Amino acid sequence: MKLSPREADGYFTKPDVDKLGLLIYGADAMRVALKRQQVLAALLGPGAEEEMRLTRMPAAELRGDPAMLLDAVKAVGFFPGVRAVFVEDATDTAAAAILAALEDWSAGDAQIVVTAGQLKPSSKIRKAFEAHPETYAIGIYDDPPSRAEVERVLMQAGLQNIPRDSMSVLSELAAALSPGDFAQTVEKLSLYKRGDDGSLSIEDIEACSPSSTEAALDDVLNVVAEGRAAEIGPLIRKLQAQGTNGVTLCIGATRHFRTLYACVSHPGGAAQGISKLRPPVYGKRRDRILRQALGWGAPRLQTALTVLTDTDLSLRSAGQTAPAMALVERAMIRLAMLARSS
Repeated sequence: MKLSPREADGYFTKPDVDKLGLLIYGADAMRVALKRQQVLAALLGPGAEEEMRLTRMPAAELRGDPAMLLDAVKAVGFFPGVRAVFVEDATDTAAAAILAALEDWSAGDAQIVVTAGQLKPSSKIRKAFEAHPETYAIGIYDDPPSRAEVERVLMQAGLQNIPRDSMSVLSELAAALSPGDFAQTVEKLSLYKRGDDGSLSIEDIEACSPSSTEAALDDVLNVVAEGRAAEIGPLIRKLQAQGTNGVTLCIGATRHFRTLYACVSHPGGAAQGISKLRPPVYGKRRDRILRQALGWGAPRLQTALTVLTDTDLSLRSAGQTAPAMALVERAMIRLAMLARSS
């Protein structure tokens, strides 16, 4: 049977212990893995690994030993409780073994949980799970998580007492980040708030949200945007010592100034423009970007983007002989001086 996304959410939370099995497939391996973890935890309960009620096997191994899956499905466990066999990264090269296990399955055997990448409708495995009355096939797509999914992740992390505005921020963050990054952020929030009886604030979320791994790059871009020309040289030396090259710095600066331009050029104004940024920005970083955007204005930001485009073209020119970082530093100083002009 094929389950719709709405039906799938309910099934992942409370799977049917009497069914034959489940196929989870999708292009995003992390999304598929998270759903597989959720459904196995709900199906088997705690202690499944220790009690040997869960058997894992890569689908690639089934090609050399097709009977391995059926043997695991039929094996009798030493501990009471639901058993499952998890087949990972299945493709149609393992179809024969999987289809044989589906055909020979009987009540009391282990459930068969299969994960796969993107499968075409013509896939033998997908067609088998969709056609069988005792199995389910669920496609995982890159849709933003629902409010219920966000609340489930927060509840599992022990995060409660969440105000409405903080929940809205978390929902936006879940839509902007990959599932893995959002799960890590929630885990950080859980540790951050451990022992704290206060409600989860937007400032707490900002403190735990992913930030740029290039902190020094953020520093120099803020210095440039705020017109502090005297600080540019030392920061660029620091970036250079870390291995950052001129092209990377130029690309980062272009991205930053495009963000500022997107804010001020929004038809609803800069405040509405910054709310449309993806990934979203919050707290002090949001205030800083908004202040920079309003300070520059659209005309000067257009000039800044022209300077950066010309610099990028010079860096990529085959006839360029000047040191790349020197060209970028000169452009950064020019932009800083432009920021200070009225």
